[in-house]
Amino acid sequence: MTRLMLGRTLERICKGVLLLCLLHFLIMMILYFDVYSQRFDLFSRFNNGRNGSRNNNSGATGSGHHYYYYNLSRPNATLASYLAAGEQLVLSMQPETNQKPSPKPLPPCPENPPGLVGRLLIEFSSQMTMERVQKENPNVTEGGRYTPPDCRPRWKVAIIIPFRHRENHLKYWLHYVHPILRRQRIDYGIYIINQLGEDTFNRAKLLNVGYTEALKDAEYDCFIFSDVDLIPMDDRNLYHCYDQPRHFAIAMDKFGFRLPYAGYFGGVSGLSKKQFLKINGFPNEYWGWGGEDDDIYNRITLNGMKVSRPDVRIGRYRMIKHERDKHNEPNPQRFNKIQNTKNTMKKDGISSLTYRLVQVKHYPLYTNISVEIGKPPPRPFKG
Repeated sequence: MTRLMLGRTLERICKGVLLLCLLHFLIMMILYFDVYSQRFDLFSRFNNGRNGSRNNNSGATGSGHHYYYYNLSRPNATLASYLAAGEQLVLSMQPETNQKPSPKPLPPCPENPPGLVGRLLIEFSSQMTMERVQKENPNVTEGGRYTPPDCRPRWKVAIIIPFRHRENHLKYWLHYVHPILRRQRIDYGIYIINQLGEDTFNRAKLLNVGYTEALKDAEYDCFIFSDVDLIPMDDRNLYHCYDQPRHFAIAMDKFGFRLPYAGYFGGVSGLSKKQFLKINGFPNEYWGWGGEDDDIYNRITLNGMKVSRPDVRIGRYRMIKHERDKHNEPNPQRFNKIQNTKNTMKKDGISSLTYRLVQVKHYPLYTNISVEIGKPPPRPFKG
């Protein structure tokens, strides 16, 4: 009896030990697979992310996706946490090609543009229309603005034209000059300063108005002042500013392609903003034809500057023939005024400019600015 009971007890003990061993084995296997799955999860993330990035870069078909494996048997693991981790990993592994590269800065425009052709054939016999000129210049934007797309110009140029009743001349001017300026790689805008009414014309005052109004439109630092009837005959005559005030139209056909006299500064000229302000702009009191360009020349020399000019073979201009405009008769007081430039230039100029702006209108090829500039003072009575 005692032996039987002892045998049953030993049997129970053995079964208990066996169960403990089996339980221990199961626990060890669970822990083993848990650790293994964690390592496999980490390896899968890294390997799939790397392969996905590699495949995205290579552009292989069907390889642009990332696949992730999650071990939900880990303690404290939830589906939401795995999804959040996956989103972060996807964001961190997005290829750099999706980011827009910052644009490279443009190089400076060459001092001698390569596309220039030199001497040009200028003629006014063919009929000209604005529609034709617009088709010829598709890259010119509203208001007559243009910027070179492939380089960075040194100057930002406002081209200012005093104007009244010269619509036909303007068509030819735009037809010839727009292509020249684009070949010269100039960043420019064209401003037509239209004097309203039929009172005496005042060229220099209109130029002062153009300077003032152009600066409201853009931050120009160079100003070219041109008559509407003068066309350059050589595109190497570069329309930008220089270290000294520039006289461009030094050889007109009406003067036999020669400079009429040493102090001549008429037709087409250019000054930087700094130079313009140094001479207090242009005089406002030259009503009628003549004298204002000589006054401007005096202002330049009296302020310690010199006039620069292109080579006579390059600074050639053709003038559109026309009759002298009404209400632009020669100014009989111009010679007396020229002699007094030193006394008048500090008080008569851009600092004393007054006018009334009537309209600013942006056309496809130019900006038209219509103004009222007043009337000339009554002439002294000669008794």
